[in-house]
Amino acid sequence: MKRSILILVVFGMFGWAVIEFLNSDDESKEQAGEKVEKQEINTEIVQEESEEGIATGLEVGDMAPDFQLQTLSGEEARLSDYRGSRVMINFWATWCPPCRAEMPDMEKFYQDKDVVILAINLVDTENSLQNVKDFSEEYNLTFPILLDTDMEVSTLYAVRPLPTSYMIDSNGRINNIAFGALNYDLMIQEYERMD
Repeated sequence: MKRSILILVVFGMFGWAVIEFLNSDDESKEQAGEKVEKQEINTEIVQEESEEGIATGLEVGDMAPDFQLQTLSGEEARLSDYRGSRVMINFWATWCPPCRAEMPDMEKFYQDKDVVILAINLVDTENSLQNVKDFSEEYNLTFPILLDTDMEVSTLYAVRPLPTSYMIDSNGRINNIAFGALNYDLMIQEYERMD
């Protein structure tokens, strides 16, 4: 009798595990479907066409998606306001060692060349906004620090590793995308390739 009850319990547990596995697989598919739907929505936003008929997107040759963020000094900055200038958009955070390593080179690049640097800090990943202010002062950064408080722009630009940099030519088109830190020589090299 005990053996029969034990076998019944084991089969019951096995059956329950199979049912849970099948249900969790369906839930995963539903969640994956939601993610795909969200990605398609984001893609639609990014794939708008510019005035020149060039698709807005995240590939080299596409028009860079426009955005507006507040700077550390409280001003508003919009990417399209810099049309006619070569722009480096850099996504970074104070806790990121490669970001810290490239900042002195970015400052030198900004001082040496006629380039606009929009350094977009992912504020939601920081312990406090004061960390960003302290970092800017410590490194004597003179280029604009933009605050992506809700990570809308970093999501729009599909930023994964930090730092990520987009080099935008004077026509507003993406000329290069760099995943990871850039040194001064690479910044100059990419700058010279842009018009």
